[in-house]
Amino acid sequence: MANDPIRRSDEEWRGQLSPEQYTVCRCCTTESPFSGRWWNHKQAGQCRCAACGYPLSDSADKFDSGTGWPSCTRPAGDVAVSEHADDNHGTHRGEVWCARCESHLGHLFPDGPAPTGLRYCIDTATLDFQADAAR
Repeated sequence: MANDPIRRSDEEWRGQLSPEQYTVCRCCTTESPFSGRWWNHKQAGQCRCAACGYPLSDSADKFDSGTGWPSCTRPAGDVAVSEHADDNHGTHRGEVWCARCESHLGHLFPDGPAPTGLRYCIDTATLDFQADAAR
């Protein structure tokens, strides 16, 4: 678990997040492909959790998966995300959560490129972006 875990009531999350962010981050829904703000974003920097600001991934690890969601080969660090089994919708996959605030971020698939062979497929509603110049 990330340092300084964040726990808020459902009411507090609703007040902090937009309706779309709330349904994706706190209710584990998925946005439509090719629709989110960051799905085709190419600037160098770091993706952070929209709910708590925790660093999630670096643009150096991002790749175009063709799925319509931002994808990367690994999280920002060993404790950036937590992974859970997700057997919904007739498929087995990993679900990815922010390790700090436990927001649902997206899913993990074993079909990514080298060096990890993993594809962290993240809903853009769960993300904020910090450009390299701002870090």
